[in-house]
Amino acid sequence: MEFSRRLDAFGDEVFASLNARRRELEAEGRTIVDLSVGTPDFEPPAHVVDALVEAAADPANWKYSLHDTDELLEAVCSYYRRRFGVEISPDMVMMVSGTQEGMGHLALALLDPGDSILVPDPCYPIFAGAAHIAGATPVYYPLTRENGFRPDVASIDPATADEATYMVVSLPANPVGSVSTEGLYEGIIEFAREHDLLVVHDNAYSDIVFDGPAGGSFLSFPGAVDVGVEFFSLSKSFNVTGARLSFLVGRPDVVAALRKLRGQIDFGTFMPLQKAAIAALEGPLEPVEEQRLAYQARRDALADGLEAIGWDRPNAKGTMFMWARLPERYAPDSMAFAEELMERAGIIVTPGSSFGPEGEGYVRFALVRPAAELAAAAAVIGEAGFGA
Repeated sequence: MEFSRRLDAFGDEVFASLNARRRELEAEGRTIVDLSVGTPDFEPPAHVVDALVEAAADPANWKYSLHDTDELLEAVCSYYRRRFGVEISPDMVMMVSGTQEGMGHLALALLDPGDSILVPDPCYPIFAGAAHIAGATPVYYPLTRENGFRPDVASIDPATADEATYMVVSLPANPVGSVSTEGLYEGIIEFAREHDLLVVHDNAYSDIVFDGPAGGSFLSFPGAVDVGVEFFSLSKSFNVTGARLSFLVGRPDVVAALRKLRGQIDFGTFMPLQKAAIAALEGPLEPVEEQRLAYQARRDALADGLEAIGWDRPNAKGTMFMWARLPERYAPDSMAFAEELMERAGIIVTPGSSFGPEGEGYVRFALVRPAAELAAAAAVIGEAGFGA
């Protein structure tokens, strides 16, 4: 049987290959510390779990949901007002089953074969993968070390921007850990206007920002609603990654386009999951701030530890990840480094090459262990001979 040619655009999944070797090593009795996948080790809030359990006990909630409830849409609007100071209306909101799924489906709703989009490099793989799914072409714009791994619209070829349908922006950025600076979003909004671009903003890490002002929303900037949408996720802030609680928020026509496509693909979000999302959106935010501080302590412990063994201090201004430049003698093959690190030190990291061409020479650490364990992991890396 011949399969779709679109599958040719996707290589082997790096997490799968690393995890397969991990299982082999553990079967041999090795202790492995997995810092590759961004699954929070914190627990979800009790009131969110209770809301899901209570809703699941009601037989009526096991029917097709077919739509987002008015209660859910209003909860998102109220949260945006409370958390970000942004006024939105229910027609600007729809729930999606995780940002990854949402990004892929949005591409199908907006793109035709032969179209192009602008995606950051390095970036989370679905940004480019979504274009391939739709038969379109991802065109990378680089996030360079010299520019703090932030978008620089002045470096994007105007003709390339004119041809693109939309531009993906991700801040705080996975994998590179960069955050926005003053004037950055304003420049992106003006660039979008000049080139008739839609901005698709990934806002998965708005609550995990270090050393400065709290994270916010792209939609809080003047003109953003006219040119853009953002994916807003509860996964990392509330430790509910498996529940896939995310939303597309912004321009009503774009939200309506995705809703029309989704109507042909599924029957809406399971009602107990909608109830869990409402509980998270309406509940206290103090635990979210406590968790942010815990992530910052983890960032400090790992960054200090890597710097102590001679590595450049990693870039980690936000997200639950740390973007670390490999010592010169290990560059440029980040995959080979990750494999050797797992074999010799028992520590799994994600090779930077899996995030795009500009990721080569870097690795990504996930801050998914307590600070003391991350400090110990850095020491083990040095003891195994991987210092600079």
